Amino acid sequence: MITTLIVSAVLAAVPSIDDLQAVARLPGEPSIVSAVGMTRDDRPILTLENSSAFDAESTKRRVVVYAGASSDAASAAVLEAVRWFKTQAPRELRDQWSVSALPAVAFADGDEKSFVRWCTFQAPDVAIEFVDEDARPIGFAADAHPWVVRPLQRNESFERILRGAKPGRSNVHETIRSRVSRDPLTIAKMLAAKYPGAPSISYIPSVAWTGTLRLGSITGDASWRAKVDRETSPWRSGDKPLFGDRIQLTAIAGTMVFADLAAAGDARARALADQGAALAMKEKAPGVTEYGGGWTDDMFMATSVLARAGARGDSQALETAVRLLTAYASRLQRPDGLFNHALDGPAAWGRGNGFAAFGLMEALTVMPASHPGRAALLDVFRRHMAAVKQHVAPDGMWREVIDEPASYREETATAMLMTAMARGIRLGWLDASYRGTVDRAWRALAAHVADDGTVIDVCTSTGSGPTKRYYMDRQAITGADDRGGAMALAAAVEMYELATMPRASRRRAASS
Repeated sequence: MITTLIVSAVLAAVPSIDDLQAVARLPGEPSIVSAVGMTRDDRPILTLENSSAFDAESTKRRVVVYAGASSDAASAAVLEAVRWFKTQAPRELRDQWSVSALPAVAFADGDEKSFVRWCTFQAPDVAIEFVDEDARPIGFAADAHPWVVRPLQRNESFERILRGAKPGRSNVHETIRSRVSRDPLTIAKMLAAKYPGAPSISYIPSVAWTGTLRLGSITGDASWRAKVDRETSPWRSGDKPLFGDRIQLTAIAGTMVFADLAAAGDARARALADQGAALAMKEKAPGVTEYGGGWTDDMFMATSVLARAGARGDSQALETAVRLLTAYASRLQRPDGLFNHALDGPAAWGRGNGFAAFGLMEALTVMPASHPGRAALLDVFRRHMAAVKQHVAPDGMWREVIDEPASYREETATAMLMTAMARGIRLGWLDASYRGTVDRAWRALAAHVADDGTVIDVCTSTGSGPTKRYYMDRQAITGADDRGGAMALAAAVEMYELATMPRASRRRAASS
């Protein structure tokens, strides 16, 4: 049970970002100024956070402090409480508690989800709401236990609250701690059993299937291969056509699973894989895939098929993949290393950057070290990974718009970028300085995968849009979701392989 405390405020003047940064710079935690949303007039809803929300080893209890009524006095009281905690609170309290703060709950009307999302994933044991004397509190969550304290004697009451809080972890803290304590293989098995929920020839089921095949190879359990055989049999048998009347690149990408099945000698799967590769090689203009939209999505959709064809000896397919990736990067990779989603989609969309990273990862995995195009693609990949490393949220997640702190923290972007970064470390493309980012992203992703395999905060299907706001406003899905489940499965398998990499390989990666 989270204890929610409602405290009346007596200060004035709403804090600015400079005020938050001044408090963040004080010794101790919280020390990170971030954001949790954006008002309709494009002002970020600022937060003060620590980086330990998903640290299962931490013994500290967690408290969230926020001003629900969003008055100047209540907001200032929140910041003053954090300042007191960092500078004057008794040492034993600072050793016992981690604090996160939201000085003003200023979300648009009807957007209760954003507030609850942020508070929940701070894993609080206690939630303290600061309100004016005559204001109505907004509360916290359905399982919160209200404790009203009026009037506030400011820091004296804050100290009394922390000392008098119920012992033990809250339900939400215990749930998140349990999730992040699971090992990658446990999560991979759970997700492989559940996804895809709707088998079809599209990239989403195919990512789940290829992850399931890798899981079978890792564990030696033939039942995982049997599951994929069973679910793809309508297409391998010819009972269902591979494509409909209108060929889409997402469907072409779905043929990647047949390349992986063909590697074990399935002749029918090989024919389907070859059919997909032939379509993926087509270009409507130099450096633009025939069936794509010119978005970063194409970088993965085409390359996932072409790289596999290259791995089985089709040099023309590999050359096409390299040419496409180089051309797309020249158009869409920004000077800072991030990718805009499209020429007419001028924002660093989270999953769009995941698609770019996945495409580069697929090609680099199979390219010979001597390939003349490898150095250029490796530079694109490294600049991309260096850029996304600079834009990690305080809890380890990546966001719906990578470089917009006010956008929500999104599951597929986190899964995909973590996977590519982990592969880069494992195969020696990235040095060991990236390992901490991968570990934090893995814990954050695990926190967003429930024990029943449902996933939390997955951006819905998204085409290119004209503004950053378009991407920020895309719906975040929570529940059984094939897309989010598939990407989390890929991440879990990759994380397992990184964690079990032989020591000699780790040393080579660290020195590369």
